[in-house]
Amino acid sequence: MASTSSRPIIQHGNTVLLRIPNGDLRSVKVEKNATVTIGKFGAFLANDLIGQPYGLTYEIVAKKLKVLPPKTIQEVEDTDATNELINDGQAVQPLTVEEIKALKLAGVHSSDIIQKQVENHANFALKTEYSKEKYLKRKEAKYSKVFTTVEPTIFNVCDYWFNKDQNRIRDLRMDSLAQVLNLANIRPGGRYLVVDDASGLIVAGILNRLGGEGRLLAICDTESPPAFPVLTQMNFTPDIMKPLTSLNWATSQRDYIPVVPPSELPQHEVKSDRHKSKLRKRKAINDMLYSTRDDLFSGEFDSLIIASEYDPSTIIERLSHYLAGSASVVVHSPYIQIVANLQTKLRHEPQFLCPSVTEAWLRQYQVLPGRTHPMMAMSGSGGFILHATKIYDDPSASAPSQERSNTASGVENPIAESSANTMVVDVSND
Repeated sequence: MASTSSRPIIQHGNTVLLRIPNGDLRSVKVEKNATVTIGKFGAFLANDLIGQPYGLTYEIVAKKLKVLPPKTIQEVEDTDATNELINDGQAVQPLTVEEIKALKLAGVHSSDIIQKQVENHANFALKTEYSKEKYLKRKEAKYSKVFTTVEPTIFNVCDYWFNKDQNRIRDLRMDSLAQVLNLANIRPGGRYLVVDDASGLIVAGILNRLGGEGRLLAICDTESPPAFPVLTQMNFTPDIMKPLTSLNWATSQRDYIPVVPPSELPQHEVKSDRHKSKLRKRKAINDMLYSTRDDLFSGEFDSLIIASEYDPSTIIERLSHYLAGSASVVVHSPYIQIVANLQTKLRHEPQFLCPSVTEAWLRQYQVLPGRTHPMMAMSGSGGFILHATKIYDDPSASAPSQERSNTASGVENPIAESSANTMVVDVSND
C-alpha cells in the first residue's frame, strides 16, 4: 500500500469532493476556520480536513471528524433462506419514524439505531445473506454520518457533473471526454482552439493534459473571459492556467476593430497614482487582447474542439482557416442529427478528410466476491462525436502514378495530365 505522504494533500482554498454513503458526490470549499455543512449528514470544521490526504473516510461526531479504518471486502456465505416470504412493510418494523428521530436527538450512534431496527425486524432472519447485506447498506446510507474525501481529478469532476446535471455539460460523459481529448491529440506544447459550452469541462480536460505547456484559445460569446464553473473545482495552479486565453466571436474576426478605452493619456491629465495604476491595468488588458488576436490570426493550431449549442458547421467555417495541416476537428453533441448533418456537409468539402461519427457507450460493473455483474441502471448516451482531419492545398501536387506512367512511355498524354490535375484539391480560403 502506498504511503499517505505520496497522496495529494488538501490545502486551504481547495475544492474537495465528498462521497456520501449512498454513493453520491458533494462539492465543498475548504477554507480555514470555516464550517462545512453537508445537509442531513451534519457539519464540521474545515480545519480538520486541511493538511490531510485525499481518500480517507471520516465520521462526523459533534462537529468533529473521526478517521475510520478502511472496510475489508468479505465473502458472503449464502444459506438456504429465500426471500419469498418477505414483506418489508411497516408491520414487520415496529420502530416508528418518531422513535427513530428521538433516538437520533438523544445522540444514539447510527450503528446502534441500525442494530435496533435489525432486532425489531420480524422477517430479518428469513432474508438471504445477500439481502441482509443490502438491507444494512441501505440503513447505513440513511443514518450514518460518514463520508470519504475524493480528489477532484478530471474524471471525478466529470462524473460529479454528469450525475448532478448532465445538461450543464451537454451529456459529456467521462468516456466521451476521454475520446474527445484523444481524437484531438491533446499533448503538452500543442496549440488548440476550443468552443466550450459544456461549463468548461473540455477546457479543464485540455489544461490538465497540457500541464502548463502550450496554448489554449477559447472562443466564447461574452465580452469578459468566460466563467467556466468546472475550472473552479479543479484546483489548478496559475502555472496550469497559463496557456488559457479567450476571445469573443466579434474580436476573432480579422476586419473587426476592437473598441477599447484609452490606456495612455497626457501627463497633465493623470490625476493621481490610483488613476495611473488604473491606466496600467487597462493597458495590460488591451495588450493582451491584441496579442491574443495576433496569435489567432497567425494560425497553425493543432486542433479545433467544439461542444457548443450553436451550429458546428458555421463554427468550423469561421475557424478552420486557423488550423494547421493534418489538424483534427472534433465535435461533440448530445444529438446525433447535428453531427450527422455536419458529416454530410464535410464530405463535400475537399479540405476535410474522413469525417466519421461515433457514439460513446459505457457499462459499469459491480465487482464484489461472488457478485460481479453489470449495473442494472446505466446512462442512455454520452453523446455523439464527429472527427475529421483538415488538410492543406498544394497547387503543385499531382498524381504520382500518372507521372510515372507518362515518364515511362516518354509520350505526353493530355488525358492523363488532365486526370492528374483533377487530383489537386483547392482548399485555400484565406
